[in-house]
Amino acid sequence: MSILKIDSVTKSYANHTALDNVSFEIPQGCIFGLLGPNGAGKTSLIRIITQITGADSGAVYFKGERLRPDHIKDMGYLPEERGLYKKMKVGEQLLYLAQLKGLSKSEATARIKAWVDRFEIREWLGKNIEDLSKGMQQKVQFIATVLHEPSLIILDEPFSGFDPINANLIKDEILSLREKGATIIFSTHRMESVEELCDNIALINRSRKVLDGSVKEIRDAYKTDTYQVIGKGHLMVTSPDLEVLEQHDNHGIFRANIKLLNNTSPNDLLRYLIQRVEVHSFVELVPSINEIFIRKVKETHHV
Repeated sequence: MSILKIDSVTKSYANHTALDNVSFEIPQGCIFGLLGPNGAGKTSLIRIITQITGADSGAVYFKGERLRPDHIKDMGYLPEERGLYKKMKVGEQLLYLAQLKGLSKSEATARIKAWVDRFEIREWLGKNIEDLSKGMQQKVQFIATVLHEPSLIILDEPFSGFDPINANLIKDEILSLREKGATIIFSTHRMESVEELCDNIALINRSRKVLDGSVKEIRDAYKTDTYQVIGKGHLMVTSPDLEVLEQHDNHGIFRANIKLLNNTSPNDLLRYLIQRVEVHSFVELVPSINEIFIRKVKETHHV
C-alpha cells in the first residue's frame, strides 16, 4: 500500500518548469530517497506535498485521499533552510510547535523530555536558539519535526551541518522511526547515505522523473554480468564467452574484472578459472546507486 501518490504533477514559475508531469508512489513504512542534482525539482515537489505551494496540474494523494489541508497534521517536515525562532528558548519553541500540531501541553511536555534526554540536550531547554551551535539547532529542529509522531516525515538534506557522530545519531533515529511504522522521505543530492538508508528511490533530473523503484530492483536492473576475481597465478582468458574489462598483476597475484557473454553463467566462469588459477575471491560487481545516479543524469543531459 502506498502512503503517497504523486500523479502527473506539473509546476512552473515564470519561465521555468520546476516539475514536468512527475508521477510515482511511495510505499507505506519505507525510507524513500528523493534524489536529484541541485535544481532538479525536489524541493518544489516537497513544497507541493506539504501544501506550501500548489501544483499547476496533476494531483497528490495521501493515504488514498486527495491531499487536503488537514493532512498536514500527520506530516513532519524538516526543510533544508532551517527555520527556528532565534530569540525563543528551546523548550518553549518545542512546546509551541508541538501544540501547533495538535498535542496537548502535558503530552507535548512528556515527549519533549523523552527526546531531549535521548539526544542528551536537556540542559539546553532554557537556552535561546541563537546561543546554540548549528548542529545543536539541527537536533532541536529534528525533534520538532517528529515530536507529534507523524506517519509521513519529510527530511530535506537532514545531515547538512552535522558532524559524523551526530549524523550517525540522526541515521539511527530515522531507522527507528521506520521500525515504528513511519514513512520517511529523504531528499538529497548526496549519495553517501542513500544505499545505507533507503528502501526505495525516485530520481528527478531537469524537472522530470527519470527513474524510480526499490533500491534492490534498480541495482539488479543495471547489473552488467561482470565479476571481479582475485587470485594467484597467471590468468590468460581466451574464451569467446568471457571478456576481460580490466586486469592487474602484482607478484603473482591478479585482480581482474570479467564480463560474461553469450549467456555464460557465473558457475561456467568459476569452472573456467579454477582449471587455470587459484581463486581467492569471486564477487559480482553490482553498480552502486551513486553510479546509476551519475549515469542517468548524464543520459538526460544528452537528450
